Amino acid sequence: QVQLVESGGGLVQPGGSLRLSCTASRSIVSINLMGWYRQAPGKQRELVASITSGGTTNHADSVKDRFTISRDNAKNTVYLQMNSLKPEDTAVYYCNARYAIFSYWGQGTQVTVSS
Repeated sequence: QVQLVESGGGLVQPGGSLRLSCTASRSIVSINLMGWYRQAPGKQRELVASITSGGTTNHADSVKDRFTISRDNAKNTVYLQMNSLKPEDTAVYYCNARYAIFSYWGQGTQVTVSS
């Protein structure tokens, strides 16, 4: 069992930055894959970025060169640095962890990009 707690969301103007954090209740060293997803109103949940236990990253085309996923195993935390935010980035952002055959989700954190 893994509990995930996201933080760092909020209201930001277009062009601004936010850093999301996802802290796990146990060591993430052996967690195969951790990722950030988002869901905007009326839309399906989509993958934003993921990072493997070995540190290999993947970013959706819509956020490449603006968002960066990283992990700090010592703090059991995965981060999503979001720069040059756009109104279309507005969504609830969810952290996900895949361990063995299980998939765990956090409760989500709201990100709103608006002037």
